[in-house]
Amino acid sequence: MAAYSRSQLPLLLLLSLCFCCISSSVLGSKAAGGPAEPPKPSVLRAADPPSRDAPAAAAAASQPRRAIRWKLSEEEACREDLTRLCPKHTWTNSLAVLECLQDRREETEIAPDCNHLLWNYKLNLTTDPKFESVAMEVCKSTIAEIKECNEEERGRGYLLSCLVDHRSNISEYQCIQYITKMTSIIFSDYRLICGFMDKCKEDINNLRCGSINVGHKDVHSQGEVIACLEKALVSQAEQQDHVHPIKEECQKSILRVAELSSDDFHLDRHLYFSCRDDRERFCQNVQAGEGKVYKCLFNHKFEEAMSEKCRDALTTRQKLISQDYRVSYSLAKACKLDLRKQRCSLDTNLPRAREARLSYLLLCLEAAVHRGRPVSGECQGEMLDYRRMLMEDFSLSPEIVLHCRSEIEAHCSGLHRKGRTLHCLMRIGRGDRSTTVDNVCQSALQTLIQSADPGADYRIDRALNEACESVIQTACKHIRTGDPMILSCLMEHLYTEKMVEDCEHRLLELQYFISRDWKLDPLLYKKCQGDAARLCHTHGWNETSELMPPGAIFSCLYRHAYRTEEQGRRLSRDCKVEVQRILHQRALDVKLDPELQKRCMTDLGKWCSEKTDTGQELECLQDHLEDLVSVCRDVVGNLTELESEDIQIDALLIRACEPVIQAFCHDVADNQIDTGDLMECLVQNKHQKEMNDKCSVGITHFQLIQMRDFRFSYKFKIACKEDVLRLCPNIKKKVDVVICLSTTVRNDTLQDAREQRVTLKCRKQLRVEELEMSEDIRLDPELYDPCKSDISRLCPNVNFGNAQMIECLKDQKKQLSQRCHQRIFRLQEVEMTDPELDYQLMRVCKQMIKRLSSDCEDQIRVILQESALDYRLDPQLQMHCSDEISRLCAEEAAAQEQTGQVEECLKVNLLKIKQETCKKEVLNMLKESKADIFVDPVLHTACALDIKHHCAAITPGRGRQMSCLMEALQDKRVRLQPECKKRLQDRIDMWSYAAKVAPAEGFSDLAMQVMVSPSKNYILFMTALSVCILFLVGLLCGRITKQVTRELKDR
Repeated sequence: MAAYSRSQLPLLLLLSLCFCCISSSVLGSKAAGGPAEPPKPSVLRAADPPSRDAPAAAAAASQPRRAIRWKLSEEEACREDLTRLCPKHTWTNSLAVLECLQDRREETEIAPDCNHLLWNYKLNLTTDPKFESVAMEVCKSTIAEIKECNEEERGRGYLLSCLVDHRSNISEYQCIQYITKMTSIIFSDYRLICGFMDKCKEDINNLRCGSINVGHKDVHSQGEVIACLEKALVSQAEQQDHVHPIKEECQKSILRVAELSSDDFHLDRHLYFSCRDDRERFCQNVQAGEGKVYKCLFNHKFEEAMSEKCRDALTTRQKLISQDYRVSYSLAKACKLDLRKQRCSLDTNLPRAREARLSYLLLCLEAAVHRGRPVSGECQGEMLDYRRMLMEDFSLSPEIVLHCRSEIEAHCSGLHRKGRTLHCLMRIGRGDRSTTVDNVCQSALQTLIQSADPGADYRIDRALNEACESVIQTACKHIRTGDPMILSCLMEHLYTEKMVEDCEHRLLELQYFISRDWKLDPLLYKKCQGDAARLCHTHGWNETSELMPPGAIFSCLYRHAYRTEEQGRRLSRDCKVEVQRILHQRALDVKLDPELQKRCMTDLGKWCSEKTDTGQELECLQDHLEDLVSVCRDVVGNLTELESEDIQIDALLIRACEPVIQAFCHDVADNQIDTGDLMECLVQNKHQKEMNDKCSVGITHFQLIQMRDFRFSYKFKIACKEDVLRLCPNIKKKVDVVICLSTTVRNDTLQDAREQRVTLKCRKQLRVEELEMSEDIRLDPELYDPCKSDISRLCPNVNFGNAQMIECLKDQKKQLSQRCHQRIFRLQEVEMTDPELDYQLMRVCKQMIKRLSSDCEDQIRVILQESALDYRLDPQLQMHCSDEISRLCAEEAAAQEQTGQVEECLKVNLLKIKQETCKKEVLNMLKESKADIFVDPVLHTACALDIKHHCAAITPGRGRQMSCLMEALQDKRVRLQPECKKRLQDRIDMWSYAAKVAPAEGFSDLAMQVMVSPSKNYILFMTALSVCILFLVGLLCGRITKQVTRELKDR
């Protein structure tokens, strides 16, 4: 036979009946223990046909001629047990009687003489050299069909070995029955298995697994010997110190026996007797053969009704499968061709090498599936069953039992069933601060997850499946059952109303380990394996993955995900989508980012031990960015920089801001590539009514983080990176960079520089950044730090956003501390120079160009009032009248009192002003004061009581209160305050003079001057008369022209 060389047969310990393998010592002990042959039958029936039953013929062949019609039922030693235990129709068939007696219930005893008789019968049956001739007769057509068996040498036992190994291909009924009966006889006693006793005799004695003397133990205890050896073998893999290590040749024999008994559960005598009742309870309709009963019992292993004895026997069987996949008949058969195609069995000279381990088989075939290579559906189905088996019972993985024993005993005892122990270990492995696992246990857990690969099908993880069933039915019902997208869907609904707590815990426990090996996410691996090979050098990852640090490949992928076209070496579109999906999921929990957790473990404990709510740990690290160790600071900085480009990575913020995004930012949110537009839109709409507290707080937090480093503001970084390197080198903080660039722009403007040093695109973005900084005082540390005490003292209940805090400080300007006062005044100077930097003004007056709202009017009035109190806040007045102020109002300017005294001095000395530009500015002030008395602080202070008494019901603005005071001045019944009356009279004189000397700046201004002039009637009369004269002249000229034209025609 090609597949089985002569030298391999002893190693494989095939199920052949031992024609020459039973040692002479056994035969000797047999003779000593009693007669080797069964006693003569009391009745001889020559008429019995010699070949009525083929197996019976085998029995007859082992007897002398005089006992050829001998039957077990005729023996006095077994007659009573036969009558009591076996149906009458079996009495005529010795093999049926044998099967009945050896398959009896364990608690049912048979007579010692009968037990000894059975042993001698089986021994004689299996050592007769004529037995092969019976096989050639009953399996004649089968041998002819199977080429390997037909070529086997006769008389050496090889033929029967070949038939046993090909029994799944045998269709001849008599041959099948013959092979099945003989295997059941052999496996009823380990001493009948060829060579088994010779190889394991010493281990049986050392482990005290039972007696090896013939006839001393009944059939049940003989099955227990193999069970004892199997338990010792699996226990040996779970222990570091081996008191009685099993010899290698015995280990191979044990696994080979288990392999050969994988077809029919009857052949595993210990499991058969342990699970007889459970088989009737759970698998009554399952036909024996091809490992079907095993699989059925495995599926019901954790049922409440399953007996503990059967559960233990099944667990031992599963542990043997973990050590050698060939112990599973269905798996070995289904995947035989696939293993050969995918070259998973590399070392054929070592039948028990690592290639035989279940984990190696699963990893190899899973890699083939992920790469898109063909693996049969039957094999994938078997793989799914055994991957689920590994996830359900941690004890099937010897590395877990060996290396995680202390963690299980301390934290996870009593959670054995349905994968709960494994999830308990995974929870501890996530690195919860209260408990941790050592590196060896962590590595064992990671290896198990890699073997089981639950990322490909969530149903493999029974604990997760049961915990998340309701969520899947509601949130993910549109996805096909078993699809890898189910896990992604569950992650998208993490921390939402649809998620349940138990599912949340199981999901995060599993995702922690999936995130540490990019191959465990089948969607990511499928779309990105080409990019990873091209950019991250992952050729032959299956062989080199052990050397790869956790998360290294994904870190490489996301570094290339956001490269520009100019930078090159970008990811493919499909891969980038998957990378973005993973980044969105990882933003939900820092533990899902292996690099972040590894680098920042110390800082998390130091700064963020109290931050345990969702998303708080990353925010905490960002808040303490300057305090972090360098390696952690780099990781957090890179992640924050990535978020600035694609804020959708922050899934929690996006969820909180969903109403605002749908209302105002849906256009930019739908873009496949986000370049900071979404965050800019959210900032611009931060104070809309659709905004909620969570979204507002999240946006403000990100704005505050951006101030730490200009790189955290993507649009600003892209627009101004070159300008920063050229004009502001070695400056990192965004606020310092903004000040540096703004100062450069301002200096170039004031000095009338031929060319601005700051590029146009940077100047535009700089304007956006300056306006954003004016919205919240916390975004300007230069202003916020000096005013902290003033804020807590004067504005404790005022919100920071919407420029409310800055406005509050402006209102309380006289009570501010000196440092804060100076900063506020400097801010007002800047705002007066560039009104667009006044956030409150720009917010309220956004639509002023087309129409003025009352709020906008009020805001402009406030600005005009502030500039009227201090000339330094009016940049135009300060620029054009600086010389005149020094000459005419030096004393008032030196006082630096913000009471409008300098402006009043200029008004009083209007006639003495020489510079036309300055005179024009003063005249403008007079016109503004006529429109609103609040713009004239001196007049307003003098007439405050009169306004309260006589004009309280008049709405401020548009000169209404000023008109009210003028009417009161002309009404002799009203008595105004002397100071108010004097100031009003002075203003009337000033306005009269202004009307005379101020040139009209337009038609509307000219019309207004005419309407307020004392000679209004005269001017209007003369204008009307001039129009009439022009009309008459035009009429007369027209008639003359018409007459001349007619005369020319008549000629």
